[in-house]
Amino acid sequence: MAKQKLNEQNFEKATKEYQPKPPYLMNMLKAFIVGGIICVLGELLSEMYIHWFDFSEENAGNPTVATLIFFSALATGLGVYDRLGQFAGAGSAVPVTGFANSVTSAALEHKSEGFVLGVATNLFKLAGSVIVFGVVSAYLLGILRYVWTQLF
Repeated sequence: MAKQKLNEQNFEKATKEYQPKPPYLMNMLKAFIVGGIICVLGELLSEMYIHWFDFSEENAGNPTVATLIFFSALATGLGVYDRLGQFAGAGSAVPVTGFANSVTSAALEHKSEGFVLGVATNLFKLAGSVIVFGVVSAYLLGILRYVWTQLF
């Protein structure tokens, strides 16, 4: 019997049957529940700013987002948000709280290198691509909207 040469494809085929199957449904359920809870907290904060502090519905979004960012950065500093992220996956990464977590964790990771060369240099290492993509997308969509309104 000829022995097969072990290469990357053969290795992947040989080990696939021994790998555990990912729990896709459970992961989706956890992400949905945690992401939903974060969104419900955001809605509760928004209602609080509207009814307790007399913000209009249009203006209540700004302090709501700022509060969510503050609490997620605080939870990241305390090590709570990382555990939440391990449990919920995308449910904690997709909302604005996940963005705040990525910025804060990068700053905390490099604080030993100093404020300028550590924190400031690495602050947007993870989130920088998101910011760039968001700005470029907004710019392009703004141009498309302008052209659309001029044509029609």
